[in-house]
Amino acid sequence: MRKEETVKLISAEGFEFVIHKDAAMVSQTIRNMLTSPGSFAETEHGEVTFPEISTTILEKICKYFYWNLQYASGKQTDQLSPYMSMPSLLGGQVLFNIDCPGRCPRM
Repeated sequence: MRKEETVKLISAEGFEFVIHKDAAMVSQTIRNMLTSPGSFAETEHGEVTFPEISTTILEKICKYFYWNLQYASGKQTDQLSPYMSMPSLLGGQVLFNIDCPGRCPRM
């Protein structure tokens, strides 16, 4: 995997998750941070720091990004990701503006 194909997400504790850019782009928030015009650090270095998100939660969110990619091809499933608990899933929807119709619980 080349550096241009990856994104580094950094938790509050400083733990770094290097994931595929396609997986990170599941999040509209992260997509906006990485594709904004101008010379922002996130855009230039491909790194996003989340000073208020713990390593445990960010790990679950990264796993969810990959899970979402697997089912984003239009294949519907009623099965929730095995990586996500209900609070983490709802937190991911709110924090990262994840679009997961048909798969996310309704509030």
